[in-house]
Amino acid sequence: MRADYDKAVAEHPFDVAQDRIVGMLESVLADDHLWIENLCVAPEAQGKGIGRLLLERAEGKARKAGRHQLRLLTNGAFEANVSLYKRQGYSVDREEPFMNGSTVYMSKRIAG
Repeated sequence: MRADYDKAVAEHPFDVAQDRIVGMLESVLADDHLWIENLCVAPEAQGKGIGRLLLERAEGKARKAGRHQLRLLTNGAFEANVSLYKRQGYSVDREEPFMNGSTVYMSKRIAG
C-alpha cells in the first residue's frame, strides 16, 4: 500500500496479462513461500478473469520453485479483493489496524 515501484521493478520479476498491460503480478520468492507483493488489473479489464489468471500464474511459479504456500496482504477496505482471494482458496490469517482501516493478511496452501 506504500510501494516503492522503482525499487520493485529493479529487484522483482513482473508478469503481464496481454500485449497492452491490463494486469500485473509482482511476486517475491521467500524461503518457505511465494509472496504476492502486488496484483492489479486495469479498471476497464476488471471482471474478466485476469486477476484469477494472474493468481494461477503465481501458483505455478510457487510450484516450480518448490514452495507450497502463497501469502499476500490487502487493504480491508478493498472488499472485492478479499472476496476474490477467498474464492481462489485463500484464507484470512489475521487482520491488523492500519491508519483508519485494516490490513488483511491471507495465505493459500498448494499441493506440490
